[in-house]
Amino acid sequence: MRPHHELRVWQEAMALVTRVYAVTRMFPADERFGLTSQILRASVSVPSNIAEGAVRGSRQEFLRFLMIARGSLFELDIQLRIAENLELAAGLNSLLADTERLQASLGALMKSQRSRVAE
Repeated sequence: MRPHHELRVWQEAMALVTRVYAVTRMFPADERFGLTSQILRASVSVPSNIAEGAVRGSRQEFLRFLMIARGSLFELDIQLRIAENLELAAGLNSLLADTERLQASLGALMKSQRSRVAE
């Protein structure tokens, strides 16, 4: 098993990607290359950056990739809110709640990593 597979935050991010793909399938076809594409890209970026950081050689590098993942997660949050405002699909409230939970989990992991870097 890879080191990131054991991280709860990576597991949550992977589950979020699956849910994002399911909901964006309901978006109108004319959004395929617009908002849908950006939402999918941002969602995939979150677990990807967590994984990349986890296999790096230092806590500092891990923390840097966690910050990139957090940035992608906030992008996703904004994009989902735009989709909600445009009423592109049902289920967006649930995804927004999921992103908020993941933001909290990611923040806690980052805080833990910061304290270990300072040691």
